[in-house]
This record gives sequence, structure tokens and C-alpha cells, in this order.
Amino acid sequence: MRVAGLLVRHEARVLVSLVLWAARRTHGTSGRLAFGYARGQGAMMAGFAFVCVVETVAMSVLLRDFPTAHAVLLFLDVYGVVVVVGLHASSVVRPHVLDPGRGTLRIRRYAHVDLCVPLERIASARRELRLTHERADGELDVEVGSRTTITLELTEPVTHVSFLGRRRRVRVVRFHADDADGLVRALGPARV
Repeated sequence: MRVAGLLVRHEARVLVSLVLWAARRTHGTSGRLAFGYARGQGAMMAGFAFVCVVETVAMSVLLRDFPTAHAVLLFLDVYGVVVVVGLHASSVVRPHVLDPGRGTLRIRRYAHVDLCVPLERIASARRELRLTHERADGELDVEVGSRTTITLELTEPVTHVSFLGRRRRVRVVRFHADDADGLVRALGPARV
């Protein structure tokens, strides 16, 4: 039952992201520095949505003589397209957020990852392009398009809560930002 609740909450976040995207608003960025990460994935997400639309049309043609199956699959296919577009919308409206006033860096990806890192725990922040990532204990890779561009090393671990609620302590966080240099520069004075 707990997993079902987490899935429903995730779907609600994705749908709210669609509304925010249509209204050209962002989530949790008011008065703070926002750093996007969605720029390089727009074409891929559009291609994925296009493939889903083609599949929807093909299934409609194949199932035209089976009205019940056609209706069920049409609903699921259209909802699938909405989710794909919603995932892209969530990456646009939920950027990384640097809040020097609260002393936090909020690292996000879609509606899946939302990690709050206290600035005083950041030992070092550097621009580092990585295209391959091996899972390691105490490390979190928040990849976008299979790459990360910033590496944070922490003085103390922070707790990352996964999509399905698993907790994990991490001391190294790698993530992608479109303006990685700008984010690393902004972290310098914010950590003082």
C-alpha cells in the first residue's frame, strides 16, 4: 500500500509539473538562484513522445474491431504520452535551487530526485564531466542524458531518499547542470 501511495504522489507531481510548465512557472525557486538541467534532453523526450504517439495510432488501427480492448489501450497510450511530456515538464519546472539564505543546495531530477544539501557540508565543488557511472557505496549520481557535470564532496553524509522510499547515506554527489560553471562559481560565496 505504501508503494502505491508513493506512485500516486509521483504521478500527481508529474501532472502538476505540466500545469506549471503551461503557466511558465517553476517550483520552489522564488527569490532563489535556479539552475536548469533540461536543455540537452528536449529533443530526446520529443522523440520518445513521438514514438508513443505512433504506437497509439498503430494500436488503434490494429484493435479497431475490438472496441473494449481499443478503448482500454487508447486510454493507457494517451496517458503514457501525457506522462512522457510531464516528465520533460518536471525537469523544466523543477531546476536545481541554490538558496544562500537557508544555506542549502537543492539537487533535483524530474519529480524523482529531490536532495537537499546543507552548504556547510560541502567540502568541495568542482566541474567534472562524467559520461560513465558505476554504482558505489556512499555516492549518488543524478545523471541527465547519462552524464554528470558537477561533483560535490561532503564533509558529512546526507540522506538521499529514493523514488520508492529507500534511504541511503551519501558523501559524494554528482549531478548535471546546464550552466555547471555558473553553479560552481555561485557555490563559492554561498558557502562562506
